[in-house]
Order: sequence, then structure tokens, then C-alpha cells
Amino acid sequence: MSIEACRRRKTCRLCNSSKLVLVLELKPTPLANAFVKNPSESEHQNCFPLDVFFCENCEHVQLLDVVDPSILFKNYVYVSGTSPSFIKHFEEYASSIIDRFSLNLESVVIDIGSNDGTLLSAFQKKGMRGLGVDPALEIAARATNSGVETIPDFFSVDLAKMILADRGKVAVVTANNVFAHADDLRGIVDGIRILLAPNGVFVFEVSYLADIIKNNLFDTIYHEHLAYHSVKPLKKFFLEKGLQLFSVEKVASHGGSIRGMVGLANGQHIPDGSVDSIIAEEEIAGLNRSETYRGFGKNIDVLGQQLKTIIRNIKEEGKTLAGFGAPAKATTLMYNFGIGQKEIDFIVDDSPLKQGLYSPGTHIPVLPTNAIYELRPDYVIILAWNFAKQIIEKHSSFLDGGGCFIVPLPEIKIFKMSVQP
Repeated sequence: MSIEACRRRKTCRLCNSSKLVLVLELKPTPLANAFVKNPSESEHQNCFPLDVFFCENCEHVQLLDVVDPSILFKNYVYVSGTSPSFIKHFEEYASSIIDRFSLNLESVVIDIGSNDGTLLSAFQKKGMRGLGVDPALEIAARATNSGVETIPDFFSVDLAKMILADRGKVAVVTANNVFAHADDLRGIVDGIRILLAPNGVFVFEVSYLADIIKNNLFDTIYHEHLAYHSVKPLKKFFLEKGLQLFSVEKVASHGGSIRGMVGLANGQHIPDGSVDSIIAEEEIAGLNRSETYRGFGKNIDVLGQQLKTIIRNIKEEGKTLAGFGAPAKATTLMYNFGIGQKEIDFIVDDSPLKQGLYSPGTHIPVLPTNAIYELRPDYVIILAWNFAKQIIEKHSSFLDGGGCFIVPLPEIKIFKMSVQP
């Protein structure tokens, strides 16, 4: 892959200001989901900058280095449906939206970045009509074959107009953990506004910047995630686009996220007070100051030294270490803390799409989960730390057999012999 596949923009993607300051420099990494089939044929993978910028005009936090989205997403390997907790999350999500906005059997739901259709399937089971939009060709085809019609493309104004001509105005547009992925957020929101009925609602979930900072969740920073959202910049952004952010809820997914609800400006949805309340919390937390993010960088360095010391001691004792989970965030964590083949012997993952491949850049083999019982590593570091509780509970027999789990974030914890998180 050519380094030319990455470009650096010069303006804030929310407000178009050029008043941008660098506040955090993580180590450059390969693309976080760029797993390879044969490491000898992919010995060198390009690394791209992971520099985080703060907009002094609207206070939005973002990456400016933009990788060609067709490279990132056309052959995507992440799917929601392999995680029972995400399936449950989306079922509860769909039910709450149906109840709150009194959807009926005539209601149409459009999901942007619909992945394997897990969320839309939950709406369809309740009788709604769904349509997904996702550029991952194989995953989109699989979703359509499973009964969730999915357009294999990037969402845009032109595509919104095509959907409008075919489906008419819609009750709900959703975008979950993808509203942070797009460089052209302004164009996406223009398309959403075209589709929304007068009482329609745009609902999105994104990792919440306040939780990232508070809990040292730096590994959620990678090239797919261009935007690190807080509520204050979003409120202003939507208003400029003829929309109103009228409600925000905090949710637990991905170590801390927000679910925002947006309607047409001066429309039928009355603000419930949550938006201004959370903005007040953000100012107390210092999200409106560049110094906060520089302090975040120092906290990451301290955490990295602690983890490297633990791993060095494990290896000096002649013990073996494996990884559990091959999420995109693991690439950032391993590169920033200098963890590679010398430290981790193999990684296990539940997704068949990743098994048999090698991790981005570090080229550690990804094996089926039962490998932790067949190969019996002494320690397993849970790279998918947001599922640590479920993983440890499900694999308590690994602990009973003398193994140990290491959870690296939000703080380092080590679990032994049936001790629950």
C-alpha cells in the first residue's frame, strides 16, 4: 500500500476552522484492521501518523491524517454479530427507540454503517422496515442474504436522494460507532437531513471523549476513528446544519459512549435538558482546553511503563504470554507500548474472519479461542478489554488451570484462580 493513500486535511471537519493545535502524538501504526494472510509477503506494512488535534474555534478533537476510506472499509473484517453483548445492546437500543418515538409497522429505519445488520435485524423483528448502508462489500452481501437489505456503498447526499426517491421520508436514521469514521461529516449530515421526516430522528452512538480521557482509553484512537466527540461541538455543528441535538444519553459500550438524538431545527422534538447538562460537565472536566489532552498523553506514558514492566518480568521468568481478542484498538496499544512478537506468542479471537490471519504490522498469528487451552500460555492479556468481564467469566477454567488474565485498561489488573473482575 502506498503512503500516498493518506492525506492531511488542514481544517476542522466540524466548523472548517484552521485554528488547529497538535495535542497528542501517538506512535504511527499500520491500519488497525490490516490483518495479513501471509506475513512473509507483507513483511513491511506502511505506518501512518496518529496525531490528535484540538480545534481552538469549536473545541472538536480529531485526526487530520485521512486514509482513503475505500482502503479502510471495502474489505472490513469487524462484525457486530459475533459479540453476544453487542447483540443484546442493539436489541435494547432498538426497543428503546421504538418506545420513545412511537414507531409503527410503517416506520422506515435507515442504518448508516450497518455492518452485518445486527441493529436493523432487531428493528425488523419488531416489525419495522429497515435498509442498511455499508461499504464493506462482503459483509453487506452477507447481511442482504440474511434478510437485512444493505446497499454496499458509502452514505452520501447523492445516495440519500436515491433512497428518498425509493423509500420516501424516514422515521429514523441511525449511525453507530461510525459517525466518528467519516471525514465528510458535513456531507453525511446533509444527506440525513434530506431523509428525515418532519418528526424523524437521527440517532447515533460514538465513543465519548470524556470517558476516553478519564479512563486512559487511548487505544480507541486509530485511523478509522477520525473524530473524538464531545457534546458541545456537536450541538453547534448540528444547529449550523439545520438540525437540533435535543437529547444525549451516556451508555456503557466501548468503555463509555454517548447516544445522541437529533431532529430538524424548530421541529417536533423538545430538548430534554440533557445536552446543556452534559456540556456543563465537559467544561468542568476541561474538554474545552488543549492542556487537558497534553496531560492525557503523560498519563498514557505512565501506564505504558507499568505494563511493559509487568510483561518484561513475565518473559524474564520464562513464562508465556498470549493475547485475547484482535480488535482494531489492539494495534494502537501494541505499537504505542512496543509490544510485538517477542512479547506475545499468539492471539485468540472469536471471529472466523480474523482466525488464520496475522495481526497488523506485528504479524502475530490469530488463532481460534480454544488455543488458550491447547497451547496453555501462562498469561493472557485481554486486548479486547471492554469485554474483559465476559471473557473472564466464560473462561474461568483457564484460571482454574493456573492461567492468569491481564486487563490493560482502564487500569492494569491481573486475575488469577477464579477471581472475578
